[in-house]
Amino acid sequence: MDEATQGPGPPSGSSLAEGGDSAAAEEPARDPGTRIVVWTEGRLVEAAGAADLRDALKADDGARAWIDLVRPTPAELASIAKVLDLHPLIVEAIEGVNHRARLQQFDGVIHIVLFALEFAGEAATTEIDIVLGGRFLLTAHEPSWDPLAAPMIHRGVATPLGRGPDYLLYALADAIVDGYFPVLDRLADEIDQVQDDVVEHASSWTLQRLFVLKRELIELRRVISPAREVFNQLTNRDIGIVAKPHIVYFRDIYDHLIRVTDELDNYRELVSGTLDVYLSTVNNNLSAIMKRLTGVTVILAGIGAVAGIFGMSEAGAAFAGSEAAGFWIVAAVTVAIAGLAAALLRRIGWI
Repeated sequence: MDEATQGPGPPSGSSLAEGGDSAAAEEPARDPGTRIVVWTEGRLVEAAGAADLRDALKADDGARAWIDLVRPTPAELASIAKVLDLHPLIVEAIEGVNHRARLQQFDGVIHIVLFALEFAGEAATTEIDIVLGGRFLLTAHEPSWDPLAAPMIHRGVATPLGRGPDYLLYALADAIVDGYFPVLDRLADEIDQVQDDVVEHASSWTLQRLFVLKRELIELRRVISPAREVFNQLTNRDIGIVAKPHIVYFRDIYDHLIRVTDELDNYRELVSGTLDVYLSTVNNNLSAIMKRLTGVTVILAGIGAVAGIFGMSEAGAAFAGSEAAGFWIVAAVTVAIAGLAAALLRRIGWI
């Protein structure tokens, strides 16, 4: 395979740093998932570490680098930050935990926080820190997100990196945002299923699932909604780090995020409406039970009222067969009236 089109794998055993062994020996060991690739002189090569990266950027003014750090250690992040001359606040933000998407600019370098989504029974988020400079793109993330799965990166990083770090940012961000839609589709299926359960057989499990869905949607809205402002700023021509021909690509991502946030708002309304239907169903069931209990009370109260006229003293004579015929007539009429009341209550749906 030609080096200009190959992916970020080892480039035929070549190394970028000669005479940099002493500096490389002082560097912390890299995580096996960490990738440092450089587009230089029309070909893509892999850097062995921060020293190689530094030498490559110094040797070729047109070199462009992608540093992908998988759960970086503080020492590893510090060594890369020193080569790229990153602001301490950027390093601090990467090491910390961010709770929403955001964009910050420091001395011509942009730090972006995005979140990837996946669905494994519930929607889960993965924080991705991205640092865009004029000659490099740095990504730091957990192992659960694989940038090589992005369609434009899966075919090889040489083409997007060759067009510039900002275009590589677009390739990754586009894959992240496109990954939102399958998760939203799964959530839509969950909402449809819960709606059917509410109508057919509402239960405490249904209520619990409704609350889980509502919490998920609120969490997704919180981490995704600010991403619209991130890409709105990236399409602002005042940010010179994004090439003008590439602004239209970030506008496309911005339009996708508008669709995502609109769908999230619609789903939240559906869940809230389903919760109202559930409460109405529970109230209707309670009303039906109360009507049945009232009907039974009417029947038993009528029988009890008539029986109270005679008292328990008549029971012994009735069992002995010495009771007068009038007793039996009254008893029969009472039972008949109770039966008619039961039939009427059943007809109107009370029992």
